[in-house]
Amino acid sequence: MTATLPDRRTLPETNKRARARAIIQGRLLVLSAIVMSALTLRAAVTAFSPLAERIGADIGYGTAVVGIFGMLPTAMFGVAGLCTPMLVRRFGLERTVLIAMLLAGAGSLVRVFMANTAELLVFSGVALLGMGVGNVVIPPLVKRYFADQLAAISSLYIVMVQLSTVIPAFVAVPLADGHGWRISMGVWALVGFAAAVPWLVVLRDRRGRDLVDTTALPAEPAAAVGKVWRSPVAWGMAGMFGMTSLTTYAMFAWLPMILSDAGASASFGGSMVGLFALMGLIPALGAPTVVSRMRNPFPVVVGCMVLFATAFVGLLVAPMSVPLLWVVLLGLGPSTFPMALTLINLRTRTPRGSAALSGFTQGVGYAIACTGPLMFGMLHDWTGGWTAPFALLFVALGVLLAGAWQACKPRMLEDTW
Repeated sequence: MTATLPDRRTLPETNKRARARAIIQGRLLVLSAIVMSALTLRAAVTAFSPLAERIGADIGYGTAVVGIFGMLPTAMFGVAGLCTPMLVRRFGLERTVLIAMLLAGAGSLVRVFMANTAELLVFSGVALLGMGVGNVVIPPLVKRYFADQLAAISSLYIVMVQLSTVIPAFVAVPLADGHGWRISMGVWALVGFAAAVPWLVVLRDRRGRDLVDTTALPAEPAAAVGKVWRSPVAWGMAGMFGMTSLTTYAMFAWLPMILSDAGASASFGGSMVGLFALMGLIPALGAPTVVSRMRNPFPVVVGCMVLFATAFVGLLVAPMSVPLLWVVLLGLGPSTFPMALTLINLRTRTPRGSAALSGFTQGVGYAIACTGPLMFGMLHDWTGGWTAPFALLFVALGVLLAGAWQACKPRMLEDTW
């Protein structure tokens, strides 16, 4: 019998279909890796906050240390923002995010075995550093792999970040009641290790091409950093992002104690932290699309400031009158957070610009924000009340508004540096 040879005309079409299938499968793999990574990026923060007083009673620290724990996330995120570009240039985006997930998992696991405050702080810092590196590298990864679907993928990524904030806050107290605070915090280490797995598969599939791919790396790093520092867009973005983070993390750290002082139980305080984080899902879903369709989204920022201010006044004057309302408004105020993350890509022309602006915005923004939870607690200790701490947050809102005025203007980073 004579073997039938394939029609040569069908080979190019077959190759095209195979290439298209490979591209789709590769993008789905990266998408799953991004989603899993986003689910780790806040767990170490809200798994701790509702349990802060219980842990302090066990290992021996007072309210001043709660402020230090409150500033630790923004401090480590700021360090990550400044050092991640160097890691990316050395290892590539994909390897850097793999390192980040392993750090997040390892730090979250080891810290629950610590018996004193210093060790708990150190390994919490390791976990938060990994999460901070993830914060910086995921936006450029989205731009590298999904430049044609920035709004949709940004929404998905931000929703996953919000879920990583919400779920630990809601389950922290029930888990601690049933199994102890160490189990309650330690379970989130599994999420970090699980997030590393798809990146291992991505790196295996790319077989070193990740090191060759420079589409999201800044060219001439030193010059690029200098240019970013001269841009009003970058400074506006850092102010908008930093003051949102300062306010948000001050509330994550101190909201349970504010409500406790007003007569609420520990479980109620934990659930309110969860509700605060849960409300962030609404802007996470809608803000990227809204911002991408508006030439200048500054009016949305003004609306967020009204929500923030109303919630602050309510929590200060009558916290237990309608606490659900105050916390709902408080949770909608930080809509400026997903707005800023989306603007990182919308206010840049290239992946290199996105990477540079992401590093600057998060590095400088978190460095500024890290003082918020500590100063909030210090002002409370000095005055014995909450008026002065909330006055600090009103000042932060003014800075946020000024930064957003610059960040929201319809212009590109590359035109201003």
